[in-house]
Amino acid sequence: MHTLSTIVLTLLATSTPIKHLPIPQDPPAGVEAIVNQIATQALEEAMAARPDSLSADSLLLTGDTISPLDTITFTDPSVYDSLLTQWQEQSSVAAFETFISEFINIDTAYQALTNIPDSVYADRLSKILSPIPMKFNDVVKRHIVSYTTTNKALISRVLGLSQYYFPMIEEELDKAGMPLELRMLPVIESALSPVARSRAGAVGLWQFMLSTGRSYGLEITSFIDQRQDPLLATRAACKFLKDLYNMYGDWTLALAAYNCGPGNVNKAMRRAGEGATDFWSIYPYLPKETRNYIPAFIGATYAYNYHRQHGIEATPSPLPLATDTIHLNRIMHFEQVSSTIKTPIDVIRSLNPQYRLDIVPAVSKTYTLTLPRTDLANYLVLQDTIMAKDTMYLAQYLKPTKADPSKQEFSIESYTYTVKKGDVLGAIARREGVTVKQIMQWNNIKDASKLRIGQKLEIYR
Repeated sequence: MHTLSTIVLTLLATSTPIKHLPIPQDPPAGVEAIVNQIATQALEEAMAARPDSLSADSLLLTGDTISPLDTITFTDPSVYDSLLTQWQEQSSVAAFETFISEFINIDTAYQALTNIPDSVYADRLSKILSPIPMKFNDVVKRHIVSYTTTNKALISRVLGLSQYYFPMIEEELDKAGMPLELRMLPVIESALSPVARSRAGAVGLWQFMLSTGRSYGLEITSFIDQRQDPLLATRAACKFLKDLYNMYGDWTLALAAYNCGPGNVNKAMRRAGEGATDFWSIYPYLPKETRNYIPAFIGATYAYNYHRQHGIEATPSPLPLATDTIHLNRIMHFEQVSSTIKTPIDVIRSLNPQYRLDIVPAVSKTYTLTLPRTDLANYLVLQDTIMAKDTMYLAQYLKPTKADPSKQEFSIESYTYTVKKGDVLGAIARREGVTVKQIMQWNNIKDASKLRIGQKLEIYR
């Protein structure tokens, strides 16, 4: 596991940071235990600093802020949801940054200490038959040795996750007529995490930026981010990679362009001059991370193929390997399913990471829901009961129908609200009949206190 990031709690009453509170390396089991630990430490700090002005029942904890908007206690479910969302997002970014620094950008000073002769590595790579050249040199060796020694645990975890993701990825690569070895690309991109998020804003297994994802047909809204849909993002990545290969006619150049963009590859080719026909011929002219990208890909491919020769075994897959897909044509909250057939909601989330608010927004089009195959029969038997719970979990999305205002229908249509002078999220939320947490989620707001006059907010009613 990567070291988790910190949650920063800010006291809005003074606009002064309280403390950066580290999440323990092995946090206590259960969300409530984690959140209570964070919240209790923060409150004790704050009350010690200003005992006359603070009390536990006068604070509203929203996301990464303590704001005197309403009166609640730390056992309020919305507090847990908001804190957990913030913790998960920050953990995702921090874990991704750690992965990049330790797994991809291996320092040139790294001492590749090994008793295995170079000839063995070279011979093993030569036996991986692929249209993608698996060249061996000192740069590649650093990555191979890193992955088979100091980063054994990460490779072991990847091997476990690959049992779930690789069959699907290989099937899509095969359909597209592309090298199956490209299955290792999402290992380099995201360590096979569909919720990986870089500081630059790239998201998902294949690390699509928003504009690129949309240009390849991925839907990205406040409710759904198909960059996090393993299947649809893989199909989009196949199209993107095929376009890059058609541009360069060489897989190493296509992979370099996937990482840093065709513009940077083209500039490197111009600087390299005549004869620049593959990655290694333009290597010195590429951005630093891209110079490590192909060696990381080759090193990870080696580690995957020869893990047993290095005593590396797969950790058990954290995801159920047998799943099935249900097509939905009406809006549904994960809790409708979880509370009825007792599938843990964390399992539903892990199998459906594309849904940002635990809601399948199937109002005007069909979406899919993936469940463990062992729970499918239960779902089909209890489907009517599950559907009947929609008003319990989705009441805020009910609105009068246009044809007959006396009747109600579900709608996730939004309108844009422009922040005015004096506006605060609590007041906007009360006026619109929604919650502060919802507005923050819909608009990716991290700090409830930092509204700007003229800022546009999407409100779903």
